Amino acid sequence: MPGHAGVDHLWAPWRMTYIARAEKARGCLFCRAGGRDQDRPDLVLVRRPQAFMMLNRFPYNPAHVMVAVRRHAARFEQLTQDERVDLLDLVALAEQALAAEYRPHGVNYGANVGRVAGAGFPGHLHIHLVPRWNGDTNFMPVLGETKVLPESLAHTWTRLRRAIRGLGRGRGAKR
Repeated sequence: MPGHAGVDHLWAPWRMTYIARAEKARGCLFCRAGGRDQDRPDLVLVRRPQAFMMLNRFPYNPAHVMVAVRRHAARFEQLTQDERVDLLDLVALAEQALAAEYRPHGVNYGANVGRVAGAGFPGHLHIHLVPRWNGDTNFMPVLGETKVLPESLAHTWTRLRRAIRGLGRGRGAKR
């Protein structure tokens, strides 16, 4: 509406949960999720003996996945051979599942080691996979400083879990 000086509202229902828990978070998210067997509530997509894959509860983009080792280790150099194998096997599986279900045009990979490098949980190594599409940078994040996520985390979890099972690489399967 031309000349409208009102405030635009964008509903982001996950944000209040984040705000309410921001100060209450105790311990390590990855130790907690890796040590329990509550896949859907923890957004865990698949587990291996030494690592697991989960959705980011506060994603940068739809289907933002994280892969973490189960043990609380901060750096690649601290990982055992088995941890490195499971970690990278799950990164490859995440690539396959994202390609099968979301068909991104690219993927950003990231590992933030230490708080000054941006690690939200310093001390527990994890790798981010953020799918990207041609044209996914639109006016909302550029001008409105707002990111629009087009589906719920529950729906994303269901889609990726189905894709992983369709690849024959679901819970516990090695290859």
